[in-house]
Amino acid sequence: MAEIFIIGICLILLISYLFDISTKFTKIPSVILLLATGWLLNQVGGLFNVIIPNLNVILPILGTVGLILIVLEGSLELELNQSTKEVVKKSAVIALVPLVIIAIGFSLFLYLEWNISFKQSLINIIPFCIISSSIAIPSAINLTKQKRQFITYESSLSDIIGVLFFNFATFGTAITLSGAVHFAGQFLLMLLISVVASLVLAFLLAKIDHHIKYGPIIILNILIYQVSKIYHLPALIFILFFGLVLGNIDELRNVKFLRNIRFTKLTREVRHFKDVVIEATFIVRTLFFIVFGFVLKTEDIINQDSLIWSISIVIAIYILRAAFLKLGKMDMQPLFYIAPRGLITVLLFLSITPEQRFAYLNESVVIQVILMTTFIMMIGLLFEKKGKPEMLRFPNFRKDKSEQE
Repeated sequence: MAEIFIIGICLILLISYLFDISTKFTKIPSVILLLATGWLLNQVGGLFNVIIPNLNVILPILGTVGLILIVLEGSLELELNQSTKEVVKKSAVIALVPLVIIAIGFSLFLYLEWNISFKQSLINIIPFCIISSSIAIPSAINLTKQKRQFITYESSLSDIIGVLFFNFATFGTAITLSGAVHFAGQFLLMLLISVVASLVLAFLLAKIDHHIKYGPIIILNILIYQVSKIYHLPALIFILFFGLVLGNIDELRNVKFLRNIRFTKLTREVRHFKDVVIEATFIVRTLFFIVFGFVLKTEDIINQDSLIWSISIVIAIYILRAAFLKLGKMDMQPLFYIAPRGLITVLLFLSITPEQRFAYLNESVVIQVILMTTFIMMIGLLFEKKGKPEMLRFPNFRKDKSEQE
């Protein structure tokens, strides 16, 4: 049995790799193929009466690790300098404002129409407001550099802002001014911890000479994240800050107390570290969507009672997206279509306690919104011309004189 399980995992990962490669040519997002594969495996297993253990218990684990790796990978890509100032501003606004409008708008509706507390309403609707970088970024591979850059910034910031907003909504028993002040204090404390921990980890990355170094750094990221969560701190700030520090390491060259660090070596190590993060993210993302597809229930996909909620959320998403892309003077094709929901939507939904859940925003709505937004993205990408191929470049890394020599 163990041999069959190992062979199955290996085949699934290899098939996922082929899906990623085929995306360049078919323009079908790999996540759709992964979900379909997981669902088909479940159906085939049922036909042959194969007994499969309950996989729902591992979804939160895969989702949490996936969230950490996705945010880390996304923050490593965020180049912060004068050349990216404009795109960062636009992507931040388009990631933040529609998210807040949808969350507050639907929450007010639930509060006024269904007499659900505003706090509970926010907790239930925020997961649907977050763009999935784990789906959006790989799907933008055929776009031009400028459009890929915008999608990377927007989806990464949407992940980070959305999770922080969700953490705030779930903080305490009610949303009050004192609660907001307390959360702000915890935010600042986490920011201080992030600064110290990020610089220490960056120093370790430059100093460790052992052949095993990237794995322990990733493990320390997960450890710090989980310990921070135990103490109800906004732990994602650390992951974001650490990724930004490494991704913009050249900007720290002129900081006085960092002048003894060998930036040439550190730059090289960060390149390798990013490669490891990308590989690890691919594996965890694949396993998550395969398992998620496997536990999908056909009746949830075609549940007509949930369609009114799903369609309403999707319409709100794209109306606001069109409005803010127009205000930002961005190209509508294909950016309008690229607003998929995915891993973080599922992860946040699963973290909602049973007593906080709103019965009508259930598993069916989550699945339908994810499938609708992903299919809309696929349709939009099918009509987009392939962007000019470019050399892959890690942002912000310039060769030092010593390296050139």
